[in-house]
Amino acid sequence: MERAYLCIDLKSFYASVECVDRGLDPFETRLVVADPTRGPKTICLAVSPAMKAAGVRNRCRVFEIPDGLDYVMARPRMRRYMEVSADIYARYLRYFSPEDIHPYSVDEVFIDITPYLALYGLPPRELAARLVALVRRETGICATAGIGPNLFLAKVALDVGAKHDPANIGELDEERFKCLIWPHRPITDIWGIGPGIARRLAALGATCLGEVALLPEQVLYDEFGINAELLIDHAWGVEPCTMAQIKAYRPRAHSLGSGQVLPRDYDFGEARVVLREMVDALVLDLVEKGLACAHLALHVGYARERDEAGAGPVRTFTGEHGTRVIGRRAPAADASRALGAASASRAELTRQALALFDEIADPNRPVRRLNVAFGALVPEELADLTLFSDVGAETAERSLAEATIAVKRRFGRNALVRGTSFRPGATARERNQQVGGHHE
Repeated sequence: MERAYLCIDLKSFYASVECVDRGLDPFETRLVVADPTRGPKTICLAVSPAMKAAGVRNRCRVFEIPDGLDYVMARPRMRRYMEVSADIYARYLRYFSPEDIHPYSVDEVFIDITPYLALYGLPPRELAARLVALVRRETGICATAGIGPNLFLAKVALDVGAKHDPANIGELDEERFKCLIWPHRPITDIWGIGPGIARRLAALGATCLGEVALLPEQVLYDEFGINAELLIDHAWGVEPCTMAQIKAYRPRAHSLGSGQVLPRDYDFGEARVVLREMVDALVLDLVEKGLACAHLALHVGYARERDEAGAGPVRTFTGEHGTRVIGRRAPAADASRALGAASASRAELTRQALALFDEIADPNRPVRRLNVAFGALVPEELADLTLFSDVGAETAERSLAEATIAVKRRFGRNALVRGTSFRPGATARERNQQVGGHHE
């Protein structure tokens, strides 16, 4: 039996939630979701459909909104969006088993509807239409849907076809895919093809999926390596991965990580303070999960130099999610190292992280991004002891971490913080009041 997949997206989700909570119609109200306290350069996380109709793109910056355009600015409320997302997911569960649903993001899910067509006695399009109507009727949020015989075609039907359908439902099979999607441009509208891949394909003479399908496979493998297999499959509308395989997937390795874009250019010392805070938070996460790590990775991203000699003209790409610079990455330093012995000790992991930062970071360049990751995770009882391990000190440190976790859980994440978080440039106290880097 040919399978049928449904991909459902909540249209302009954050902006629609803000409109509905205000009793406004997202299709009539010009609204952007952005934090006004972050200045005119802050990114609009979402814009309402009415705002899009006025020519404003998603993920633009506030200063890019045309002068004279009246609109409402709503500060992001990430916890609220997660609540609404969970509420809508609960509605899907009325009709579908969780084994047949894959949440792709906070506002998008895939559903294997194959066994439900006979159960409900409905064709795929009618089932999708009823689900879209249910979401709009009970939550006020507009949903769009894509239908296809595999996950890829369902996603492309959503991204490309649903936009041009009066019912906001796109539908593709392999033949319609060849007729409608092969010649479609820009190729970046296709799931999984960003501006970087599009640029490399254009250098091979392919600016649409039909031209990718005509390229010799060896040419694609020479350019993209093993990832060429994905491009070749998708160029022909093929996606072998099933919902059952997604549900059965288990990663070979596990890690914990933390990253943040700093609110301004930080000097070497300020960035070091933030890194210490990030390690503190990750160690508490390790203790809470009963894990220890034996590998450390660090990324230090510098501020982009405005007048980089010989850089040439700056190229940009404008798509569904805003405008960004392409073809020239911001300068950065990356390094990782094995720790020798798995540990959950705050003192040891902080020492290792700061030593790695001191080793790779340029003290003369301003820092804008920091990412740190703990890898090679093992259960804490498998952590290595050496002749130099101070068991008493590590036991006391663990007891302190457990007490800190208990206090934070009961009284809030800012109820107990280290003195480091009161130093200039520290970000932990503010981030403790945020969800996903934005206000709750």
